[in-house]
Amino acid sequence: MTDHTLAPKKPRRPFFLRRGPMEALAVALIALGFLMLFQPFALVLYTYSFITLLAGTLMFTIVSKFPE
Repeated sequence: MTDHTLAPKKPRRPFFLRRGPMEALAVALIALGFLMLFQPFALVLYTYSFITLLAGTLMFTIVSKFPE
């Protein structure tokens, strides 16, 4: 006899479609942008800090719409 009360397992989503890890990556990107903005050593890091912050913010906005 088989037990039909157990729900079938849902296949796991790929890493880049999971909300938790991608939100963590977006927050890390935002933090990296802030570090790049407030460091006094390399002008190239300061130059790309706004783009890094913007990319992290856009990524967080998009990823926060993913299902749990």
